[in-house]
Amino acid sequence: QVQLVESGGGLVQAGGSLRLSCAASGRTFSNNAMGWFRQPPGKERDFVASISWSGGSTYYTDSVKGRFTISRDNAKNTVYLQMNSLKFEDTAVYYCAAANSYYATTTPALYDYWGQGTQVTVSS
Repeated sequence: QVQLVESGGGLVQAGGSLRLSCAASGRTFSNNAMGWFRQPPGKERDFVASISWSGGSTYYTDSVKGRFTISRDNAKNTVYLQMNSLKFEDTAVYYCAAANSYYATTTPALYDYWGQGTQVTVSS
C-alpha cells in the first residue's frame, strides 16, 4: 500500500520556523516530482512548492518565496519543507503529494498520491 505520511507540523509563533517531512512507503518516488500544498481554514487547497525528481528544479508560490525551501532525499524516499519567518497567514493543513511527472509542477491534477496532512498553526 502506497502511503505518504507528513510530520513536523505544530503551533509556532509568528517569525518562527518549522520543518515538515513527508515519508513515502509502498513504492519509491525517486523518479517523481513531489509537492506541498496547503488548505487554510475555510479555503481551498492551494499549491505551495514543488521539486523535480532530481531536486534540480523547484517552484514556489509567490507568497512563500524566500521563506520556504523544498528539498528531497531520494535515498530516504522523503521530501521536506523548511518554513522560516512564518506568518499568521501560513496557518493551514499542509499536504504532501507525489506527481505523475519527472518535472516540478504546480498543477494539482498531475499529483496521483496525497498524504493525510499535518496542521501548521502560526500565532500572531
